[in-house]
Amino acid sequence: INAEYGVSMKPLRLDKFCLRQFDAPDYVGTKIPSTVTKEQFLSHVNSLLQQGALSLKEGYAPFCKHVFVPNFIPGLKVGSVAIDSSNISFLRSGYLSRTPKELPVLSRWFARDEVQIPDAKFLDLILYSREQIIAENIAMGESVEGHPDDYEWGIIGIKGQLEDYELPMQPITMMRNALGKEEGGSGVPLDRTKYLFSVSYWDKHAILQ
Repeated sequence: INAEYGVSMKPLRLDKFCLRQFDAPDYVGTKIPSTVTKEQFLSHVNSLLQQGALSLKEGYAPFCKHVFVPNFIPGLKVGSVAIDSSNISFLRSGYLSRTPKELPVLSRWFARDEVQIPDAKFLDLILYSREQIIAENIAMGESVEGHPDDYEWGIIGIKGQLEDYELPMQPITMMRNALGKEEGGSGVPLDRTKYLFSVSYWDKHAILQ
């Protein structure tokens, strides 16, 4: 039973978009240590959810939710850090894409081995509805034949952070979402106020690679 929604929930699934965080050595953002398997991660989260220890929080659109979990993985670091006088000289930039089908965009980041990175206190699990996941897969030309029907929400991202609330989405992610599903976004229009708020945050922070 989910405490906030008061309804029974099917177990969460790890969407394939999220698997990069376990498998890709050069993943940009929160990298899941190899000491935890995908199965172990999902089992722990679903156990907490079914116990009523977690609740769904609203996301940026009806098809998006968040679940905030106390970090249970030793060695899991935050996915971004503040830019300051001690690390700004290590800031890198270049064109990156999240998947082979997405267009590369200008990005900036810190290399993990060049800056100090604190352990995460919380994990922000970003959920998309099954319907949205299928719609985006179709738009990107991917087959959805045999897509699992035993879940309602899939985990599409895991953010290690110090806060137990949602941090601003990166400006380029908002831009990509506004471009539409065919370009790897969600199709949600750009909100100018939220975009400027995001800029004010990410002007002072950078992701890790």
